Amino acid sequence: MHPIIEQVTEEIIERSRPTRSAYLQYIDGMAKKTPTRVGMGCGNLAHGFAACSAAEKADLMGDYKPNVAIISAYNDMLSAHQPYKDMPDLIKAAIREAGGVAQFAGGVPAMCDGITQGQAGMELSLFSRDLIAMAVAIGMSHNMFDGALYLGVCDKIVPGLLIGALSFGHLPAVFIPAGPMTSGMTNKDKARARQAYAVGKIGRKELLEAEMASYHSPGTCTFYGTANSNQMMMEIMGLHLPGSSFINPYTPLRDELTKTAAQQVLKFTALGEDWRPIAHMVSEKAIVNAVIGLLATGGSTNHTMHLIAIARASGIVLTWDDFDKLSKAIPLIAKIYPNGSADVNHFQAAGGMGVLIAELLRNGLLHEDILTIADQRGMNSYCQEPKLIDGQLHWEAVPEASLDAEVLSTVAEPFSKGGGLHLMHGNLGRGVSKLSAVSPDHQIVEAPAIVFDDQEDMLAAFKRGELEKDFIAVIRFQGPRANGMPELHKLTPPLGVLQDKGYKVALVTDGRMSGASGKVPSAIHMTPECEAGGPLAKVRNGDRIAMNLQTGDVNVLVDEAEFNARAIVPNSAKNHHYGMGREMFGRFRLNASSAETGASNLFVCD
Repeated sequence: MHPIIEQVTEEIIERSRPTRSAYLQYIDGMAKKTPTRVGMGCGNLAHGFAACSAAEKADLMGDYKPNVAIISAYNDMLSAHQPYKDMPDLIKAAIREAGGVAQFAGGVPAMCDGITQGQAGMELSLFSRDLIAMAVAIGMSHNMFDGALYLGVCDKIVPGLLIGALSFGHLPAVFIPAGPMTSGMTNKDKARARQAYAVGKIGRKELLEAEMASYHSPGTCTFYGTANSNQMMMEIMGLHLPGSSFINPYTPLRDELTKTAAQQVLKFTALGEDWRPIAHMVSEKAIVNAVIGLLATGGSTNHTMHLIAIARASGIVLTWDDFDKLSKAIPLIAKIYPNGSADVNHFQAAGGMGVLIAELLRNGLLHEDILTIADQRGMNSYCQEPKLIDGQLHWEAVPEASLDAEVLSTVAEPFSKGGGLHLMHGNLGRGVSKLSAVSPDHQIVEAPAIVFDDQEDMLAAFKRGELEKDFIAVIRFQGPRANGMPELHKLTPPLGVLQDKGYKVALVTDGRMSGASGKVPSAIHMTPECEAGGPLAKVRNGDRIAMNLQTGDVNVLVDEAEFNARAIVPNSAKNHHYGMGREMFGRFRLNASSAETGASNLFVCD
């Protein structure tokens, strides 16, 4: 094992000892060697299976068959979740065949950042993670279940499901992916169309046609944003079946993987001899594996918040400094859009998660000894890929090497020696940057600040031609407490246009950019946020800012005494608190922790 990984893991274990021990002590005390429902009152039980078939009622009246909860994020507007429509019936049949019962315990909300991008609804997006976790708790609170299956894919949905599952950490849990849509228009052509629209070279009709050619069918969007980073993380933590993350929906292999995942959870209930509760699966080493996977693939910056909140739900204290230390040891060995031109289907064809995991294990860059949902406990089981042979599901060893070195490389010949995410720090606070998609000649920028308190103001300035120069855009009051921390992905096309024209441009914000953060250098998630008195609220137009993504430095070049003496500018965008349901989330905004501590209302306190 690489010494930095060993050191960081030990630091996390030691730092987390009090909270992790307390969590596991509580969780282990909840496990039962009989079905959970045994001991419930007759009226409770009758309500619990009143709608079941006669055969299911007979099974649930007894005291030996396990009952499995299905929690799903299905809705048919989101392409990634539409394939979950028929999965409950498939799962129930598979569970019944394996000797158990399954009930649909609850649905959770699922919203799409792609739909709400730049809209008022985006300001509910980050908080939907905690709401999903709470919805999981509602579904599971009936206390009828011995295991659970979680159906979800996209941005806040998987972290929310996992946080909720960890509140019922005495139960085994299996996560079931839906898979990506097949490849459509290339991501490079899509980005080119967006930039052409931004400068008026094509109209709305042509832009819509390009977008529809890219997002064209059921399944996850094929770029490597938060949704597909979720799937990578679930597999590298051992919560998906080996090789199952990026199998396209509505295929025979996808259906067989769903059936097998459903039956797998029955093997690990407390009723048997191989109890594998999710509380013990989401261990310190599993969390480190998730960070390593994120760095090695250049995954979503959103997970610098989500992973911290997930870890805390399991009693583990993860910090941005852990990300930063690991980034020094983990090379970038995957190149998926926006880090490259390939999409996740190309990554899968090159060898996918199995080849990635095998390469990391061979080089001592991944913990093998974690509890997983595979039959064999460790990560060596994940150096396999699923195949259908005569209609039967089998696992075979993955290729010894990548089938496309331009998409999936090796530790010996990485795309970058450091991981795809860096910690940013300086007199403007602390934040993160997605370095993997930024060309080396754009990673160091020094320019005057142009300050905005709303992304629409910056877009308007761009359209007026006022940004044809070197500058660093400062977008303030975009943190969790200010307006729910919306993604600012609409800013990518105009900034990309200006960068292509030869201007030195960059972005500094206390908001989020996107799981698909692109080629423009940025320091995002800056903390303390402006609403909490962060230094970004003192920046004025014309202040020179120096940003170096390679060293992680971001500083305003103003005399220290003068800068400290400046008053904090108040938030002028309070209109963001009303309309489109935002008025109901006031308490979420008020109580949200910082981005650095997970932007959570549930477990993490500043």
